[in-house]
Amino acid sequence: MSDREFGGSDDLSLPKATVQKIVTEILPSSSGLVFGKDARDLLIECCVEFITLISSEANDISEKESKKTIACDHITKALEQLGFGAYVPEIMAVANDHKEQLKGREKKANKLESSDLTTEQLLALQEEAFREAAQRHG
Repeated sequence: MSDREFGGSDDLSLPKATVQKIVTEILPSSSGLVFGKDARDLLIECCVEFITLISSEANDISEKESKKTIACDHITKALEQLGFGAYVPEIMAVANDHKEQLKGREKKANKLESSDLTTEQLLALQEEAFREAAQRHG
């Protein structure tokens, strides 16, 4: 299947630098292996194709359930239906970790809201911090 089958465009891609960083982190530095640009570009095409496949299947599942939003459950069902069920436990663990990270961000936002400072006071504090930083750095 290709993204063109789903009405997509040829412009679909992933950031090359990000993919290169992921691959570089996986390859042991002691191995002396280098991941070529052609291999990276092929990997990006494969990833886009995989995402398109899973998204399409998850969309079909959500439509059958009369849902307007694709949920995590739809993704896991799609993975299972496409023969990738073995990956579901690890994917769910990563999803749970992500949810925990989001909770930490929400707590920071709530801390700001509970500061009892007005928007004007917060803006004044921010401007003061910028002035101090500018003085320190030139």
